[in-house]
Amino acid sequence: MPLKPQSENLEKLNLETALIPWKDLQRFFASGQTIYVSSKLDLIDVADAFSRDDKSQVESWLTQSLVTKVSDQQAMDWFDSDVEIWSVVVKPWVLVQDIPQVTS
Repeated sequence: MPLKPQSENLEKLNLETALIPWKDLQRFFASGQTIYVSSKLDLIDVADAFSRDDKSQVESWLTQSLVTKVSDQQAMDWFDSDVEIWSVVVKPWVLVQDIPQVTS
């Protein structure tokens, strides 16, 4: 099966990205499937690298702690604050990124 051109994959991932309450993702967190993406990175670019199995890029982000498993503390904070986060599924993972808080 031929690979999709990168631009098609990015477009598909962009369409599959949604803002969702963290509470709706609890079962994925409980099964260890949620991956946190730092706001320093573009969620779609990270999802694309995961979908293409770009091991060297993903390992680089992991080494820099820009991509990590969602921690228990982070999950509790999001749950307690009833936040919405950006998410996109790249099976078996659910990649999530919080919305930067704007302070006045």
